[in-house]
Amino acid sequence: MSLSTHVLDLHSGQPAANIPVTLMRDDQKIGHAVTDSDGRISDLLGKGALESGQYQLNFDVADYFARQASETLYETIPVKFVIRDTSRHYHIPLLLSPFGYSTYRGS
Repeated sequence: MSLSTHVLDLHSGQPAANIPVTLMRDDQKIGHAVTDSDGRISDLLGKGALESGQYQLNFDVADYFARQASETLYETIPVKFVIRDTSRHYHIPLLLSPFGYSTYRGS
């Protein structure tokens, strides 16, 4: 099983690079990475494995918007999700703008 993400800036129409993302479970940090130049993190787990249960991705966007010289409503965007089938790949993209966001289960 693997877990990936992709952050796209809807305002600029570009990938959102250099956004720190932390994977949490039961208020404990179990993974951390930073989006690459294409806004992607291909694997938040490294050599770890996920069990069934509730998780949260925290996208730390404050510095990203500061680098864009853009006012924003958000500093951190938490995305809670449930893993039921540990044999599958989970891709959790974030579509980002200064005053709103959307997420979905990707492939």
